[in-house]
Amino acid sequence: MNAHNCLLIRSGGPPGIFGVLPLTDGSTAVSLVLSHYVVDGLGLALVIADAARGNTHDLGYPPPHSRTRRHAAVQDARQTARDAPGVGRALVAAARLARRAQQDVARSPASRPVALRAGDGDGAVVVPAVSIQIDLDEWDARAKALGGAGKTLIAALAAKLAEGMGRRRAGDGFITLHLPMSDRTEGDTRANAMSIASVSVDPTRVTTDLRDIRAAIKQALSTLRETPDESLQLRSLIPFTPKRALKRMVDAGLTDPDAPMLCSNLDEFDPMVVRLDGTDGEMILTRATGQGVTRQWLELAGGQMTLQSWRIGGGSKIYFTVNAYQPGAENTKPALREVAARTLAEFGLTGTIY
Repeated sequence: MNAHNCLLIRSGGPPGIFGVLPLTDGSTAVSLVLSHYVVDGLGLALVIADAARGNTHDLGYPPPHSRTRRHAAVQDARQTARDAPGVGRALVAAARLARRAQQDVARSPASRPVALRAGDGDGAVVVPAVSIQIDLDEWDARAKALGGAGKTLIAALAAKLAEGMGRRRAGDGFITLHLPMSDRTEGDTRANAMSIASVSVDPTRVTTDLRDIRAAIKQALSTLRETPDESLQLRSLIPFTPKRALKRMVDAGLTDPDAPMLCSNLDEFDPMVVRLDGTDGEMILTRATGQGVTRQWLELAGGQMTLQSWRIGGGSKIYFTVNAYQPGAENTKPALREVAARTLAEFGLTGTIY
């Protein structure tokens, strides 16, 4: 590897970094890091495929320096006025959600104190992650044998992994899964076009029968359609929210006593996503990670666990990335690899773990 040939291109500053690194064997490593505030996973896949094909889109923004300051102020004021009703609804929703959160805190048991020695929680932590590749035919065959489909098996795998990391709920022992569901339509340029379905899963049966989890997911999706997530309205307030207040809102939302696991199935990618130079990529890895996350934050939040899944159109593999940090556990990559290997074995699956 020749690190001196590394090229980094910043796209608009912190929201994105694009890196290209030629390797000594003639291959090339490409790295793209983007903020979730500006795009979600499916949106990113669409953008990459369009870029690889040379497709461009008119997003309606005026060319640089094409407006006078007065003209820009008038246009921006008109846009703000058009957005005002949505901001008003968001303020009402924020007040309602704040009252509900206070009631939930009053009903919930007191938080356990976090045992950290002085200085232990101040430094940034990289949450351990592993990547898994499984033969797609084997995956689909196993899902069918368990009475479900491949998408249901993804949620079941997530629930069993969460159990292996000690994320059962207090009381009933169930696992809480948060399933992002895409709302993106043709020509949709929203940064995050999705809703979250919450599913309660009993992890004891998922390795032998997928019917219960399939029914739970179906019910959660029905509930989501009938009762949309009210918190999504708060996105209209982000441009008016100070950074410090926005950070407090995010931290409060992530501190959930149910210790949910985020299970994001990105489904099938356009093959062009992994053909940046016209040839298929030999290794494809993705992961979601926090920036500047400290050990103290992870302990106070009750840990963190995510699973991402995707496959390439026409390909023969299904891919997973698992990130996990659990207070009191051995939070290392080898320990997470062991959990992943044991979980695959419980499902009767074989795979390559990186």
